[in-house]
Amino acid sequence: MKKKLETEKIPIYLWLDDIEEGALEQARHLANLPFAVHHVAIMPDAHQGYGMPIGGVLATRDVVIPNAVGVDIGCGMCAVRTSLTEVPQEMLKKAMSGIRRHVPLGFRHHHRPLPADRLPPLPQDPARTLPVVWKEFGSARAQVGTLGSGNHFIEIQRGSDARLWVMVHSGSRNLGYKVAGHYNRVAVRLAPKMKVRVPKNWQLAYLPLDSAEGRRYLDEMRYCVEFALANRREMMERVQEVLADLAGPVEFAPMINIAHNYAALEVHYGEEVMVHRKGSTRARRGETGIIPGSQGSVSYIVRGLGNPASFHSCSHGAGRIMGRKQAQRLLDLEMEKKKLDSRHILHAIRHRRDLDEAPGAYKDIGQVMRNQEDLVEIVEVLEPLAVIKG
Repeated sequence: MKKKLETEKIPIYLWLDDIEEGALEQARHLANLPFAVHHVAIMPDAHQGYGMPIGGVLATRDVVIPNAVGVDIGCGMCAVRTSLTEVPQEMLKKAMSGIRRHVPLGFRHHHRPLPADRLPPLPQDPARTLPVVWKEFGSARAQVGTLGSGNHFIEIQRGSDARLWVMVHSGSRNLGYKVAGHYNRVAVRLAPKMKVRVPKNWQLAYLPLDSAEGRRYLDEMRYCVEFALANRREMMERVQEVLADLAGPVEFAPMINIAHNYAALEVHYGEEVMVHRKGSTRARRGETGIIPGSQGSVSYIVRGLGNPASFHSCSHGAGRIMGRKQAQRLLDLEMEKKKLDSRHILHAIRHRRDLDEAPGAYKDIGQVMRNQEDLVEIVEVLEPLAVIKG
């Protein structure tokens, strides 16, 4: 931990020195919520989000806050180690082409919906218990196994163990977006009736856990977390098929999976609390996790240290230092391409519009890792070989 601020109702623990003013203001809002517990934890990749900083961890008593989970519910990482040790660049290029044929990118969906059993099972009477999920279920069948846009990616990497790895970053697609938006609107609508008032401009409207609305949100949120896992698993299977077709028999280790946008009941400081992780990964002692870098920088397989001060959490990545439009406006296209070309990385930067995901738009992952040496230990270092962005 780098700093501890004690100017608000509860302390703010910071794992970075250079937090942007907007994210710090949001952290102060969290620390002044009447139902916030013990302290607020801000991870080293933190930057401003909606309502709560991305890279924030908040524990609450008796309530859940949809905006403290975010719109891409269950977004996370999965990684698989392969038995391959070398792949010629020509084969990598063919692999990238194959992945693009088999995995819809950006806003594209499957032409035909996938079988329902590729999605998490629905409970009895889903129209009542999961009303938003049920309404969107048909569309979700065409979205499972699709990458999405923004910072989502598929990457082939070489590990410090000399093996090739595959990593996928994606979430719950439009399903999570619809669930998040619906329940945030419900929370905003109910806010005037709540005994405890939260300023509207904080964008932190909440739902009591003992309310029908709160229970439904948690049920739908959990489904979205499972859907996001199914989405990543479907893509990973397709990538594995492409590699096996090109390289012959390939062995794949069990998939590592983590999520970084969700809320869950956990026990911390002797009390059961609702822990919101928005752009933060759980890091219990001995737990395996994934911390990706930016496009063109290394990523890490890590082991959690179970630090109670972070609510057993760590960063979810490098974290942005520039907004998307800012990066497109300020970064030099040729320079960003040269950074990647000089390392022979097959990358996704072609046009100025791609600069929002250039290495220069992100923090130094090495510094981010040094800032959280008390949260995780590094198990594997993964060098990028080829990247597909959404």
